[in-house]
Amino acid sequence: MPDFVGAVDQGTTSTRFMIFDHDGGEVAKFQLEHEQILPRAGWVEHNPIEIRTRTAAVIQSTLQRAGLQPTDLAAIGITNQRETTVVWNRRTGRPYYNAIVWQDTRTDRIAAALERDGRGQVIRDRTGLHPDAYFSGGKIQWILENVDGVREAVDRGEAVFGTTDTWTLWNLTGGVDGGVHATDVTNASRTMLMDLDTLDWDDELLSFFGIPRPMLPEIRPSSDPAAYGVTTPFGAAAGEVPITAILGDQQAATVGQVCFSPGEAKNTYGTGNFLLLNTGTERVRSQSGLLTTVAYKFGDQPAVFALEGSIAVTGSAVQWLRDQLHIITSAPQSETLARQVEDSGGMYFVPAFSGLFAPYWRADARGAIVGMSRYNTDAHLARATLEAICYQSRDVVEAMQHDSGVVLDVLRVDGGVTANDLCMQLQSDILGVPVSRPVVAETTALGAAYAAGLAVGFWQDTDELRAHWVEDRRWEPGWSEEQREKGFAGWKKAVTKAFDWAETS
Repeated sequence: MPDFVGAVDQGTTSTRFMIFDHDGGEVAKFQLEHEQILPRAGWVEHNPIEIRTRTAAVIQSTLQRAGLQPTDLAAIGITNQRETTVVWNRRTGRPYYNAIVWQDTRTDRIAAALERDGRGQVIRDRTGLHPDAYFSGGKIQWILENVDGVREAVDRGEAVFGTTDTWTLWNLTGGVDGGVHATDVTNASRTMLMDLDTLDWDDELLSFFGIPRPMLPEIRPSSDPAAYGVTTPFGAAAGEVPITAILGDQQAATVGQVCFSPGEAKNTYGTGNFLLLNTGTERVRSQSGLLTTVAYKFGDQPAVFALEGSIAVTGSAVQWLRDQLHIITSAPQSETLARQVEDSGGMYFVPAFSGLFAPYWRADARGAIVGMSRYNTDAHLARATLEAICYQSRDVVEAMQHDSGVVLDVLRVDGGVTANDLCMQLQSDILGVPVSRPVVAETTALGAAYAAGLAVGFWQDTDELRAHWVEDRRWEPGWSEEQREKGFAGWKKAVTKAFDWAETS
């Protein structure tokens, strides 16, 4: 058995490849950003060709930097930005249109129409999702209806759909020369097209969006001993490595945080925030604006489900301070700037750039900064941005406690924003519970590696993985209960000011 496992992490702003050893320790990584294409307000796109090129480059560069060959890897797992939609020609390998990103709101009218005529409840019952522009079904419909030639290409058997895991897998396993067209249950569960009971595409749901079934990928387990296929990063002569796992990024982070028992939860801080609570093999239907989703499926074992609170804009709000407002030049400077003041000076920032996801599901919401006076400075805005990340997470935690009855005694966190110590302290203050960060903060890639390694026996079982989890730092709450509740009440008031800005029907 080779000594290492690899993971492709195809994210919203970048693609990275990471290599892990048997202890779950990071051996090497390399990362490249890709362009964020913003054609008009509410539209967010990526260039699939750029993602394909970046993916090949990061795999090759990581192996070279580590002095390893593909045959030194027991397996590779793929994790990805979920819901982001690509439609391409399987004969030429060329996309028909840019990837429509999960943050994109152009299909909010499609979602509103589903809600008006009652089909929205069918979607909730079968998929665990709310009809929303967030998910892939409406994005596929938009491409079919608005991009010339796609509908005809589907009829010819040429046009196929995939989220970015499928696009990545197809290219890594040969592309036009026999690339594998498949996805896993976690990504399929984010499309509004898969029935959570059957774990298969649902013909009635497909009819809601006018999507032909032949353009969809095969649905496979998240960790598959049969392997999705093999890839040859340096050509066939240099050796091949099997691809044995695929998980959507938030489900991969759940595996990376070893949340394998019902009641265990994690919160990932990236472009957005995503809090998942393991509910075991039972589907828990949310009454509080959360999603029911597949957490993972390992081989022939039953699928494990989760409640999820999805937040559209958290880390990307810091990116907005950097790239649009230019009040900082790097993400870490948000902490330095925010530390110049003791609080936000009464200012609240609701970063509803793509509407509001859980628990509100308001496609009509847009960003709002409220409570300002001449006293406020850029430092107050930076602090309000960090507080917005934490208040949105509290919204989701409260909804999750209402649905599940589980009261968190600690919140496990991961993702890039967890490097911001002030933000993590604020999270503990606003929640009133300790916040714990593991040694390996990039648990999304680690989870994909764990799933890939389990498939080939690199790790024997989930108990072995639990032994690898080590806490790096813990933050304890410092706010009084009065301060905590006063701040949250102000946040709830600020959120209402973001409603009713965008026309959605």
